[in-house]
Amino acid sequence: MTTLADRPNTALLVIDVQTGVVERAHERDNVVANVGSLVDKARQDQVPVVWVQHCSDGLVRGSDEWRIVPELSPDDAEPLVEKNHGDSFEDTTLEGVLADLGVGRLLVVGAQTDACVRSTLHGALVRGYDATLVSDAHTTEDQSEWGAPPPDQVIAHTNLYWKYQTAPGRTAGTIETKDVDFGPPSEAD
Repeated sequence: MTTLADRPNTALLVIDVQTGVVERAHERDNVVANVGSLVDKARQDQVPVVWVQHCSDGLVRGSDEWRIVPELSPDDAEPLVEKNHGDSFEDTTLEGVLADLGVGRLLVVGAQTDACVRSTLHGALVRGYDATLVSDAHTTEDQSEWGAPPPDQVIAHTNLYWKYQTAPGRTAGTIETKDVDFGPPSEAD
């Protein structure tokens, strides 16, 4: 379980599900629907939903590309963290937001699998968080033209290696949307 003291709570961390990030993403509509169902479940279970939104030259604050996709609507009471780097913890308010919420366990969803999602998973684990990737609620675009594997293989590989990720005193792993339980992790995790 988390190595962070007095952090018994779980949060759903929604990374960069922005119009310009997912417009050409693999299985975009299915992934956005899965993220939406997890947001609804978290709200129903009174689990914090923390939104992360990337800002860059291609995702200018206030632009259509920068906005969260229209299918998802962050609640005004839900924290929104702006970032400029892949790891959602780097030079952002995320750690303070999670500390204030007493969160030590993250369920991670969003985009892009091989960039911000992966960076944030590793960033969370090394900072002491339990970090579970929702295997069917993250996506990436096709970068094979630059030598990357096709997006379905990138997603499958990330799910495979994160499923077996370990760190002393922390849990990692993957779970499907249909199996998400926002309660504390069981001893079997």
